[in-house]
Amino acid sequence: MAFLVLVRHGQSVANLANVFTGWLDVVLTPQGEDEARAAGTKLRDFHFDQAYCSTLVRSKRTLELILAQLHQDTVPVHATDALRERMYGALQGLNKTETVLKYGQEQVNRWRRGYDDAPPEGETLHHTQERVVSYYEQEIVPQLRLGRHVLVVSHGNTLRALRMQLEGLSVAQVEALEIPTGGVRVYILTPELSISRMYDL
Repeated sequence: MAFLVLVRHGQSVANLANVFTGWLDVVLTPQGEDEARAAGTKLRDFHFDQAYCSTLVRSKRTLELILAQLHQDTVPVHATDALRERMYGALQGLNKTETVLKYGQEQVNRWRRGYDDAPPEGETLHHTQERVVSYYEQEIVPQLRLGRHVLVVSHGNTLRALRMQLEGLSVAQVEALEIPTGGVRVYILTPELSISRMYDL
């Protein structure tokens, strides 16, 4: 029986500044580093065979801190663009509050939360899901089928998209789903990869 653990990266400097981040490559804040270590502490009873993260530094650093906390630095790590955050296009780097004042709360909510609403020059959550799920099925599922235990450290929208697939969430459910920085989700899987149990740490 394999397990799959999903972790959102710790707080970044862009999260703290309340700006749209997307593919901007920003570092963790001191609080974000503490959140990463805390996630590692929560996972102290887990041993991982494979680890995956995005190529963005906030994801890679969070994974590095988790594995160091677990004393599992030799776990193979796979960094991929497929697990990057949703591309926010022209919104990247803009302050969220100022964007609401310019475009209105309803429009910004659609860009931020909507499944099929793309920010200007950006990705929809639907598009994000397609690339994330494709990578998951091609690269991670074969590891799980071998009974290997997998850790994935990624981003809020990336993990929302993957959880939609794993948990069979509706569009309305995924649009309402919030994943905190440093949030940990655990799935215990049967040999057929059905979810026998899932919970947050």
